[in-house]
Amino acid sequence: MTFRKTIFWGHLAAGLLAGLAIGIMCFTGTILAFEKPLVAWSERDARQITLPAPGTPRLTFAEMQAKLPAAQPAARPQNIVLQNDPRAAVAFTTGRSGGFYVNPYTGEVRQPQSAAMGEFMHTMTDLHRSLGFRGQESRTRGQLINGICNLAFFVLAVTGIYLWWPRKWRTKGLRRSLWFVRASGKARDWNWHNVIGLWTSPVLIVLTLTAIPISFRWGATLIYTVTGTEAPAANTGPGVAAAATPPAVTVTPPSLDAKPLPLDALIATVQKQTPDWQTLTLRTGNAGSAGAARPAAAAPAEGVAPSPGRTIENRVTERGDSSASKIGNPITAVTLTVRESTSWPRTANTTLTVNPYTGEILKRTGYADLNAAQRLRAWTRFLHTGEALGWPGQLAAGLACLGALVLVYTGFALSWRRFFGRRPQPETAAPARA
Repeated sequence: MTFRKTIFWGHLAAGLLAGLAIGIMCFTGTILAFEKPLVAWSERDARQITLPAPGTPRLTFAEMQAKLPAAQPAARPQNIVLQNDPRAAVAFTTGRSGGFYVNPYTGEVRQPQSAAMGEFMHTMTDLHRSLGFRGQESRTRGQLINGICNLAFFVLAVTGIYLWWPRKWRTKGLRRSLWFVRASGKARDWNWHNVIGLWTSPVLIVLTLTAIPISFRWGATLIYTVTGTEAPAANTGPGVAAAATPPAVTVTPPSLDAKPLPLDALIATVQKQTPDWQTLTLRTGNAGSAGAARPAAAAPAEGVAPSPGRTIENRVTERGDSSASKIGNPITAVTLTVRESTSWPRTANTTLTVNPYTGEILKRTGYADLNAAQRLRAWTRFLHTGEALGWPGQLAAGLACLGALVLVYTGFALSWRRFFGRRPQPETAAPARA
């Protein structure tokens, strides 16, 4: 058997064994490439507000926080998200379950009228990550199967380029491999498989490679090995090799009766320091409370939800320890995560640690402060979704996944014809003339 035939049969076997899972990943990937804009569009009734008359003052964040438990007693917000858009409501997010949106001028608390899009995206995410398996053990098994099939997908993309490469560069045959021609049956499937495979394979190789650190712990650790960076002592979970959590920055109250500054003053300070800010996120569990939360890293994370009515002004002494505000007992500084419109890569965040008593910026960390492994990991994470390159990257990822769906269909169709198709009948000899 020649080398080319060996590659062909390996390509065929990998496609048949992993084709179904690859089809699920590609179908869900096509949709998830546009998850954020689709969810934002479906929730525009709650996220967008009508601008009031010029000169109307905005409510303070303490007032908005007080409005939320009054309207939604069961609300347990984890983050406050502010957008640099006058028509955007202030979001109080509650994790995967969604959140509430407060009109900063009227205090009206709203939720999207329909949660169908969000629930649909959650289903697509579960299918994409673990093939829809339920339960912890089943989900782990589904993630393993998904990861193995992703490796098979990478092999298919690489070997497909080799098999596409013409043995002889002839104009007539090359045209059928470069673009679509009018055909039917097997010829049409072969043409589609070759043309779509050629144009989507570069993007599919990137998508499959960047999924390896997400699927496997060894894939994430490999990034540290390749970059020559010391791996962290402990990983945070399968497929994640994150750096150790940075220690919390603590601040000692300047006096016995010192009170934290209003949240509005702290946010104004951060906005002044980052004039190109696009979104600003504050974890509600770390605003001036003694040891309430650790600083966020590259993106907002889940935190401990405060009790209704908590504000930055009263969070220092509400822990039940009357000595929390005494001199010598430090409290955790306020940490805000900012995404700027001019940042590169586009998904990079800047984390600012602020003294809650003076508004002084104690620490500023961003993409430039990450080590080589963390920088590469940041790229792989958002190249997988296309977000690292903005909407052109998301469009390319979505179209490549859509094209891969056609590859799955044409691959199965060609295999069916190869193994179960009608065999050509030998021609019967014509009767001899007298």
